[in-house]
Amino acid sequence: MANYTVSNVDSFIITGFDHLQNQKLLGFLILITYMLILLGNGINLCIIMTDRHLHKPMYILICNLAVVDIMFSSTCSTTMISVLLAEIKTVSYYSCISRTFFYHLGDFTEFMALTLMAIDRLIAIRLPLRYHSIVTNSRILLLIFLTLLITITLMGVLTSVVDSVPYCQPVIRYVFCDYPSMIRAACVNPEPYFFLPAMINLWWFCGQFPFIMCTYAVLAYSVTKLSNNSSKKQMINTCLSHLIVLFSYFAPKLVSALLTRVGVVLNLTERNALLIISSLIPPLINPTVYCTRTKEIRKRLAHVFLHKKVAPNHLNVLS
Repeated sequence: MANYTVSNVDSFIITGFDHLQNQKLLGFLILITYMLILLGNGINLCIIMTDRHLHKPMYILICNLAVVDIMFSSTCSTTMISVLLAEIKTVSYYSCISRTFFYHLGDFTEFMALTLMAIDRLIAIRLPLRYHSIVTNSRILLLIFLTLLITITLMGVLTSVVDSVPYCQPVIRYVFCDYPSMIRAACVNPEPYFFLPAMINLWWFCGQFPFIMCTYAVLAYSVTKLSNNSSKKQMINTCLSHLIVLFSYFAPKLVSALLTRVGVVLNLTERNALLIISSLIPPLINPTVYCTRTKEIRKRLAHVFLHKKVAPNHLNVLS
């Protein structure tokens, strides 16, 4: 086999779907899922951005999550749709590099967004009288900016790594461009190059994830102490909405990590299936949860689509 280097590899060939028989069907399913992701998150963004009564911390966080979901899903969906439906398997080198950057940027930023939302709900339930003085729009925007700055720095480092390694062959055996697929396509021993991603995953699963779970444990304990049944129901709905979103994001990652740790060897098809699920299901579920379980967004949707007159409601709670 001829050897290639970074200087003369000008494109990659995506071969992760080559063994599948019903490629068109899968392509249409991914296309429909992607359209629903754009529609759901687009509706959330439009409703929140056009209603000044929703320009509050919680809704800013929902907007942030919607933007991240669109970026996260777009980088992988467009590649898979192109390969499966348009039968264009070739992705230019720098397009693959940029898609890798934005895919992992979206993935990491989504996790940070979920962390901020957990902290926001914790303060709202534990310190309701001080919530509006502690959590302000400017502080939320600052935190979003800081998390974005951190993720851009980390993903910049990962992207520079894949841009610097030599490539033996311009073939990616997975279903879109990301860090693991590009490193495995490189002419290097991949193990040392997974140290930094392993440290990031360790931070996720042993740091932030337990922190988020502890946050919701505290929230659950606080809910049991409420004497008002109406408030208790409201808080349960709040926690349930966030837990659904959190579960949809972490479940595929935890399944993959746990199976690997117990010695289960996943074949390429199974790895690709988990990769597709973890990339498309959370951005699909998130807007659905917030559209159906957020009182103000439900009311605005009813006003737009059912032409119902909506009375102003300034309470920034989930119902």
